[in-house]
Amino acid sequence: MEENPSEAGADVGNTPSFEEQVLKRPDWRIAIMQYIKEGVVPPNKWDARKLKQLSSKYCIIDSKLYKRSMSGPYLVCVHGLDMLKVMAELHEGSCGSHSGGRASAIRIKKQGYFWPTIVADCETYSAKCDKCQRHAPIIHQPAELMSSISAPYPFMRWSMDIMGPMVPSGDNELRFVLVLTDYFTKWIEAEAYSQITKEQVEKFIWQNIICRHGIPYEIVTDNGSQFISKSFRHFCESRNIRLTTSTPRYPQGNGQAEAANKTIISNLKKRLGSKKRRWAEKLPEVLWACRTTPRKATEQTPFSLAYGIEAVIPAEVTVPSLRRTLCPINEELNNELLLDYLDLIDEQRDQAYIRIQNYQQAAARYYNSKVKQRRFAVGDLVLRKVFTATQEPDAGKLGANWEGPYEIIEIVKNGVYKLKNVRKNKPEKNSRNAMNLKKYYH
Repeated sequence: MEENPSEAGADVGNTPSFEEQVLKRPDWRIAIMQYIKEGVVPPNKWDARKLKQLSSKYCIIDSKLYKRSMSGPYLVCVHGLDMLKVMAELHEGSCGSHSGGRASAIRIKKQGYFWPTIVADCETYSAKCDKCQRHAPIIHQPAELMSSISAPYPFMRWSMDIMGPMVPSGDNELRFVLVLTDYFTKWIEAEAYSQITKEQVEKFIWQNIICRHGIPYEIVTDNGSQFISKSFRHFCESRNIRLTTSTPRYPQGNGQAEAANKTIISNLKKRLGSKKRRWAEKLPEVLWACRTTPRKATEQTPFSLAYGIEAVIPAEVTVPSLRRTLCPINEELNNELLLDYLDLIDEQRDQAYIRIQNYQQAAARYYNSKVKQRRFAVGDLVLRKVFTATQEPDAGKLGANWEGPYEIIEIVKNGVYKLKNVRKNKPEKNSRNAMNLKKYYH
């Protein structure tokens, strides 16, 4: 876990701290006490009138100012260092509860203390509490508006992901699945492996993508070691394939791949029953089903968008369709139907592209209605969500939810930021999504 910046000696900026600002404030009690004791008022008649009305709520006992309370005993009026001591003790002292600003203010009042900005100061103090910030609940609300990715023609852009680990299957103990999905047709290519190396990724793309569907314009993937290796980057660059990686710890950045994984898993579950270890045998059947089932976004099957005609599925063999009865014996009719399909394929793809756009817009409207944008500027300090790999050893459920602070050093795009570790004064290798960040107050 990261240290408190004050403990690590980190430079968190030249802005005066809350404590320094409090100590620099003029003593608000002086004017009231001077009026009560000596009748001194400001020269401005309106300020004088306001002071007279305000002073009626106060009294002096043993040279100390007290405020008359509507709900209890007189309240001791405090200022400066005494304010900070009271807030510190009741917020994080031996009987402190680390409660929110308003709750802390009410508690302070019940303990018999008062100053005019008690609620605002308690809210600021609670917001800047390092422990409260690190142990604050994880934010699940989306931080940025949806940004959809589409492709204008088949097999131009593919999403890639690794699914697993799964129950070992077959003699080779297959546990992982490499999955690629075309953004336009929703065609899925996948293969099972015991372990997935960068060499296997390159071989799969060459055999199953390039040799079957042509060289793609772009492949979108996560930050798996196989995908960001120098070897794989060179493989893509040598074929002029654009390689785009999503931000770490943010699977929504590669949503097409996540949707394909979900579809494959759902189909495998329904086919396997109790024979979980046979999932690798059933994978080709699942892929065939996915390719011949209309997708919600396009209202067409991936097969028809790819080849211009629907595939012959087992149902047409069991209960023969016209294609199985008339076309084989009427060559002229068969050729005419094939030409009609080919003439209409461009229009069919255009309609599918429009449907994809409409579907994405509808999905974006629904998603964006839940968004509470979190924008950061260069120089801002933030905390980063704690994940399994970065959590405090042996802390369990008592560990912090956030770590840091980190400084924003670059805005890559909306919702994506480059960070610098403040304690180590070292830039982070990968950019981070705003979904995993929250502002740090100091």
